Amino acid sequence: MSFAAPWAALLLPLPLLLYRLLPPVAHGTGALALPPAIAASFRPVAMAPVHRRAQHALLALAWILLVLALTGPRQEQVLDVVPASGRDIVLALDLSGSMEREDFALDGETVSRLAAVQRVGARFVRGRTGDRVGLVVFGDRAYVAAALTHDVASVASAIETARIGVSGKATAIADGLGLAIRRLRTRDAASRVIILLSDGQDTTGAVDPVAAARTAETLGLRIHTIALGAADLETDPDASDAVDSETLRRIAEAAGGETFRVRDTADLRAVTAAIDRLEPSLAAAPPIRAWRDFWPWLAAAALLPLALALGARLRETA
Repeated sequence: MSFAAPWAALLLPLPLLLYRLLPPVAHGTGALALPPAIAASFRPVAMAPVHRRAQHALLALAWILLVLALTGPRQEQVLDVVPASGRDIVLALDLSGSMEREDFALDGETVSRLAAVQRVGARFVRGRTGDRVGLVVFGDRAYVAAALTHDVASVASAIETARIGVSGKATAIADGLGLAIRRLRTRDAASRVIILLSDGQDTTGAVDPVAAARTAETLGLRIHTIALGAADLETDPDASDAVDSETLRRIAEAAGGETFRVRDTADLRAVTAAIDRLEPSLAAAPPIRAWRDFWPWLAAAALLPLALALGARLRETA
């Protein structure tokens, strides 16, 4: 508990000071001529001392409550409201057939690339409190699995329930990237980011993904790319399901982002931490603090003794 204006308590003795220092107010007297027979029936009525003291006590209580209201008593409280960051993020997730390959170790068991991405990606999205997040998935073609929203839990759920084959088993990186760009190009957010996760080569897209990234850069969009898989075309071109890490690197460079090479789950977790540093989340921001004011209650409470004192005064003069 604290007070917004504690100095207002200095007003408490003001009525006593005025009573002591100011000269008494001269009240005018009125005269009414009455016949002696009628005048004899009237008795001067004086206010009982007990009633006068009660009125003074009521007025004193009202004054104390009003002065306490002026001091602004308040209590600090922490709100569970997180302000919007002004950032829009779209995850473009590869759901091609190669994502079924089980070459990731997660919590002591071997899992598919998709399962690893789902586990870590969902955790990453849930930590984006304050951001608007959306999800685009692609295979032979691309579609929006979750529209941009502040409800990060629903986007995380969409990631966790994504299945291979719903969009075909080829890898149309350019199509997924193009759809993500279209979802962001008309947004007025201060920061617009695409995170592209893929483990393959662009095999069906009609548009060069690097050219699409250049378009994104002209629109003010930033693209981070994550290359998933143990082998890549640069070092092992004959490997099955080798990732085209060079193309993904060029996509990120063309759109002012960063590229990350992920060979295991530890790399994947490190990537999410790195992106958190590049695109800070408000989830770790200091909580919003506000004040709960009590002065309206005190001011309202002062009305009761004032009303009682006024009512007593009116009854006396009636």
